[in-house]
Amino acid sequence: MPELPEVETVKNELSPHIIGRRITGVTLFWDGIVKEPSPAEFCKRVAGQEIIALTRLGKYLIASLSSDDKLVIHLKMTGSLILGKDGSEPPKFTRAVIRLDDGQRIFFRDPRKFGVLKLVKNTREIESKLGPEPLEGDFTPKVFLERLANRRPPIKALLLDQKFLAGVGNMYADEALFVAGIDPRRLSSSLTKPEIKRLYNAIRKVLVAGIKYGGASVVTYFRPDGSAGTAHQHFNVAHGQKKTCLVCGSPIERTVVRNRGTYYCPLCQK
Repeated sequence: MPELPEVETVKNELSPHIIGRRITGVTLFWDGIVKEPSPAEFCKRVAGQEIIALTRLGKYLIASLSSDDKLVIHLKMTGSLILGKDGSEPPKFTRAVIRLDDGQRIFFRDPRKFGVLKLVKNTREIESKLGPEPLEGDFTPKVFLERLANRRPPIKALLLDQKFLAGVGNMYADEALFVAGIDPRRLSSSLTKPEIKRLYNAIRKVLVAGIKYGGASVVTYFRPDGSAGTAHQHFNVAHGQKKTCLVCGSPIERTVVRNRGTYYCPLCQK
């Protein structure tokens, strides 16, 4: 699933090509990708609008349009946004095509049809469902400590709660817990202050690294130019079944935490 580093990569690499461009139309190959308003109204309203800015909220991409509409894009589990040109053959599993006035095309590729397009007037509803952004300056060790106070879920499950922390998903939660040396099954309330500080630093470290390497192309994620990200090549434990720990040599183990597959080193994360 595209997580914060993947969505941030898409935002960074797509922005220079689309900001200032006008949307000339949208072609839907699957109407179900549009959740708000109706597919017909969506296509009608976005046509003719200029893309003013592209931002990220957690795992959401937000394109601000010239009429003050917000085009919300959620890649969900298997989505990618691929840039092409007029006449380009849509990639397999393309569900929507956004056409721009310079002949560029944005192909929304989504094999499992979980992706979302919405057109809204503001993003307050999305913002209300998200916790702090882990790479922003106002997310401090003190804020992290306060948010963990009296929380009992397993720490892996809590890191995946978007109301607790925006943008962290399964892969980077596993990586952060490994870097911090914390067992993913530990109750959040059991963490000591030194462990919380280590985890805070680890979360930021693995997210920054994920962005540096263009995201993780484990299964279906691609960057806007169609290339694969390489962050997964630097993972320590995520998706690491049948691999050994690069630190201690122990076999990476898989467990399930709140219905999510979880990879960890049983020695480094006692």
